[in-house]
Amino acid sequence: MDMDAKIGRFFDAVGAFFSSGENIPWCDRNVITGCEREVAEATTEKHEKESIMRLSWALVHSRNQADVLRGIGMLQASLVGATTSPLQAREKLYLLAVGHYRNGDYPKSRQFLDHCLEIQPDCGQALALKKVVEDKIAKDGVIGIGIATTALGLLVGIAAAVAREN
Repeated sequence: MDMDAKIGRFFDAVGAFFSSGENIPWCDRNVITGCEREVAEATTEKHEKESIMRLSWALVHSRNQADVLRGIGMLQASLVGATTSPLQAREKLYLLAVGHYRNGDYPKSRQFLDHCLEIQPDCGQALALKKVVEDKIAKDGVIGIGIATTALGLLVGIAAAVAREN
């Protein structure tokens, strides 16, 4: 293999390491506004619950952190003391995982994904997101170790320079 090919593979590997690989859709403000209107106009309890679920989905898929936090709050409130079907519980747990992922709380996201997978072990969405979350956790750990090693090396270098001056 020639040097250019090796360099190309190196940069491809670095790019793959730092790319997220996520396929979670984003939701824009217009969709959220439409969902809010749907909740306000709901005429039956069943329609209201369905509308709130759609609004929660839209909020945790928003680019706006305040929306994501609002969606997380709505989902958590809907789980407290509620009797829901396993399918509904799995969906809410998955959406909580998405919300925490979007906020960068990867351990919390993984925790909700684990609960989701207890209900439905073959849930493709949850399995795919769990892989992305675990990759992010591993990447953050590697980056943290690199930063700590660099800081330690810098301190040792400064200490050695000071010792030589004395």
